[in-house]
Amino acid sequence: MYIGTKVLLRAYKEEDIEKILSFVNDFEVKKLLDSNTPFPISKWEEEVWIKKNRGIDSLTYDFAIEEISTGNIIGGCSINSVNVKNRNCTIGIMIGDKNYWGKGYGYDALSILIKFIFEECNIEKIKLSVFSLNPRAIACYKKLGFKEEGRLKREIYREGKYHDEILMALFREEYFNNIKDNN
Repeated sequence: MYIGTKVLLRAYKEEDIEKILSFVNDFEVKKLLDSNTPFPISKWEEEVWIKKNRGIDSLTYDFAIEEISTGNIIGGCSINSVNVKNRNCTIGIMIGDKNYWGKGYGYDALSILIKFIFEECNIEKIKLSVFSLNPRAIACYKKLGFKEEGRLKREIYREGKYHDEILMALFREEYFNNIKDNN
């Protein structure tokens, strides 16, 4: 378990399945998660995903995001793919409980995840992608020090319009320099 100021990152529990399922089947949440058609998933599919043992014998890690004061699960974040040779990884985050949007919970969760990646996993570069229709997330990533590395124009189609996919990255040295500058 890794603790921030507002949230903690922990392993998923079986009792999280219903809540996570409600998050990933909410259209407003799902449309921001991936470029595929926002199609609902079944409880069985979510159970299989949560019950798999990621992080033990693999290079991927999935964390539930729990709000500290209430103990409620509000989303999840993950290290999705790790390239050991090149020391880079791709991350993702979902704040599924919309009551927590725009209040710094995603920022806190990512701060914890970034620290874990750089200090425990010995990674050099963290990558992510975000859709241009998600200005809240873009602002959060920039505040954490991520910089745009590229843009895939008109990459996804949502609600009758095309949107860009923005590729962003944060380097280890920049992260530690930023911490030093803020202390």
